[in-house]
Amino acid sequence: MRVAILEDDPSQGELVSLWLQRAGHDTRVFTRGEELLESLMSEPFDALLLDWNLPDMSGLEVLQRVRQTKPLLSAIFCTARAAEDDAVKALQAGADAYLRKPLRCMELLERVQSVLRRGRRAQQFEQLVGVEPFGVDLEKRTIVLDNEVLDLTTKDFDVAVLFLRNIGRMLRRDQLRQSVWGPEAVSSRTLDTHVSRIRKKLKLSCEHGWHLAAVYGHGYILERVEMHSHSVPARAAVLA
Repeated sequence: MRVAILEDDPSQGELVSLWLQRAGHDTRVFTRGEELLESLMSEPFDALLLDWNLPDMSGLEVLQRVRQTKPLLSAIFCTARAAEDDAVKALQAGADAYLRKPLRCMELLERVQSVLRRGRRAQQFEQLVGVEPFGVDLEKRTIVLDNEVLDLTTKDFDVAVLFLRNIGRMLRRDQLRQSVWGPEAVSSRTLDTHVSRIRKKLKLSCEHGWHLAAVYGHGYILERVEMHSHSVPARAAVLA
């Protein structure tokens, strides 16, 4: 994930950047609010880390301007300002979290992962409307099939959502790992187990109009099947 760090103290910015890079994130450090705002117009970022006191404007002003055009972009304040009122103002302006300096590495990394997960779910919400016959609620993290809420683990749900968002597209194994587990180490057997479970629980079989196939040596693909034919999709048959 790409993280923009807005910090007027170069040494602090470099330290936070190093922590995030070691956790597998791509980072860019900015020292001025306007510089960050200009970059957001042309560069994609998944999250922002914002200091409050900056040489050209406050971090709060930066966030208020960001929210005008990017309402779903994850944002975390990292600041020495400890007043409760400041934290309230930041959260009301749209911050996802408020961390007080001095920062602690593990706490920061956990918070970044948490807001990134929430941000991905928010950005995906509209993209999952109308995936028949499944009723997907990304806020409640539930999937309904045949008027029944399916019994899914957290990872099962994330894997299922990823396939439903990419019907007809092959997903590489490394894509699945990165999207669902992030930097966490996970074995191929664990990944295959989750895929097998959602195939069974979501009834992703030809008799129900679906085919979730392994693409040998690459990954998986979920495709629709014509109900009158029950045949394996030609592309999956070639790749599997």
